Amino acid sequence: MRARTIVLLLVALVLAGGTTMMARFWLASQRAQTAEATPIAVPTPSKSVLIARSQIQRGQLLKPEDFAWQQWPEGGVDKNYIVLGTKSPDDFTGWVARLPISAGEPVTEAKIIAPGNRGFLAAVLHPGMRAVSVPVSVTSGISGFVFPGDQVDLLMTYSYQSPQHPGQGNQVMVEHKATETVLKNIRVIAIDQKLDSKAGEPVVAKTATFEVTPKQSEIIALADQMGKISLSLRSLVPGPEEGKTEVADSVGEVQAASAGETYTMDSDVSPLLPGASKSKETGADSAVTTILRGGQTATTATTTQP
Repeated sequence: MRARTIVLLLVALVLAGGTTMMARFWLASQRAQTAEATPIAVPTPSKSVLIARSQIQRGQLLKPEDFAWQQWPEGGVDKNYIVLGTKSPDDFTGWVARLPISAGEPVTEAKIIAPGNRGFLAAVLHPGMRAVSVPVSVTSGISGFVFPGDQVDLLMTYSYQSPQHPGQGNQVMVEHKATETVLKNIRVIAIDQKLDSKAGEPVVAKTATFEVTPKQSEIIALADQMGKISLSLRSLVPGPEEGKTEVADSVGEVQAASAGETYTMDSDVSPLLPGASKSKETGADSAVTTILRGGQTATTATTTQP
């Protein structure tokens, strides 16, 4: 009886060991099959390409903040894409969008135009607008701190003559100077300013180009012949009564810039200089004329615009 029990125990142990070995072998084969079926994840090579950070409109002057770098699969990088390491967003400052660019869309040089290239001004102008340039200097161009996209006022300084003592005969004409705001809130679309890499100092612009209406272009051309043109840079944040560009109305006439003081005479700057008195109501020059009629004396006042 003992021998039979011992034999049965041995058989049971052999069967258990064989079952265990078969189970381990089966599990190992399943793991091997699973490993063969599952491919090993290999990182896809990628490059950083220049994209539009937000929607860019046609004719928009570009700034570095309009762009961003985006990881792009290397296999999907087109030869026209701008890849990190070749150029930077600063290289496209002052360029203009030839075509609209959606947010997140890669930027290509076929959709943007560099200043000075053919079609630059035509692309930056809004429909119906014109481009006109005027010469500027260190002082009139605000020392090179006016850039494309800024809004400026156009000032004209000129000379004029007026009688030394209004209302009296045989007057001596005295030459005066005045500065007048010709146009307000016009957009600068191009500035002839470059960086001299040798000296490391900014080169003062020689010309400034504006986007204006056809009527305004005539005014600027005439003002350039009448006197000295200067620029007045406007704040990015408009005042309570600012923000509207002086544009032509439906009949082609420029809106009058008569709200507030739009001119200054030399006598307003220095009280030592002679100047005609102004009418308090109209702000015009006032002259008094004395009329002798028989034994009576009468005076009349006439006003003239400066």
